[in-house]
Amino acid sequence: MVGDREDVRGEGGVTMRRIIRLVAASALVFIASLTAVQAQDYPTRTITLVVPYPPGGGVDAMARIVADKLSAALGQQVVVDNRGGGSGLVGTRAVIKSPPDGYTLFLGHTGSISINPSLYANAGFDPRRVFAAIGLIASMPVALIANPSFPAKTVGETIALLKANPGKYNIGTSAVGTGGYLSAELFKSVTGVDAQIVPYKGTGGVMNDLLGGHVPIAFGVLPPALGNIQAGTLRAIAVFGEKRFSLLPQVPTAAESGLPGFESVLHYGLLAPAGTPRPIVEKLNAELRKLVASDDVKKRIHSEGGDPLTSSADEYAADIDREETKWGALIRKLNLKVE
Repeated sequence: MVGDREDVRGEGGVTMRRIIRLVAASALVFIASLTAVQAQDYPTRTITLVVPYPPGGGVDAMARIVADKLSAALGQQVVVDNRGGGSGLVGTRAVIKSPPDGYTLFLGHTGSISINPSLYANAGFDPRRVFAAIGLIASMPVALIANPSFPAKTVGETIALLKANPGKYNIGTSAVGTGGYLSAELFKSVTGVDAQIVPYKGTGGVMNDLLGGHVPIAFGVLPPALGNIQAGTLRAIAVFGEKRFSLLPQVPTAAESGLPGFESVLHYGLLAPAGTPRPIVEKLNAELRKLVASDDVKKRIHSEGGDPLTSSADEYAADIDREETKWGALIRKLNLKVE
């Protein structure tokens, strides 16, 4: 039929294809203009910041620091919503399914964003596709911590001792799949030492047995051990960050200890559901960078055992990609999978 031909012409000789293109282009311009206007007005109501863990942990602490300051900066309340369960999967999935309008945000960290997708058989998401990265907030290095009776004083001495005594020493960590546990597995893989990893349900159990000498060494983040390290009842052998930890400047990094390239750092950042308008993402990123750079927030992050860290939205997206690639490869190598 003539009406089905692509070159059918309307008034003035304009083809239907041309008309469709003009309408589509006009629609795109309208949508872009509308999005820009929405971003200028944003926010006009309360924002929910989802934490995929119960109150009281490091992720929750970071969320409350950000929520307080963002509320003041944006002129609307930012409410922290703790949605624990499923090792972070319950809260993560809730955010993924939320409208991408800037009113549901997510406090992500390495465990929920870069470890869970590979570790859990039913995780069902790729962080690169389901989230819009907004910006980094802080980093927290994993450390090698020892009971004072442990004879090795450096990373090199620890490796030599474990190799000289295969199977003799246990390494305490938090649960399977956490940053501490995977750091211990990565350490074994890189160094070739023979030691048994003993995972605990939480950091409290690790610290209690480390203090009691039931496990000689442990891999974990520093906040739960910081007071005991400062009191001398525990000893930090090394931190696995790019640089020394600000609250323990005397403790060397792995690279300084003869293990170059070995890093295990948990990253905390702000995200939104994929499809959140870019102008809203950029507005949130600008405010986040200002607040993380402030002296008050720096002190609060330090007090929680972290180091402040800022980035653009694209830099955080690249960071998520690197971390998921790194930890995903280790999980597959170890054939770890939680149902």
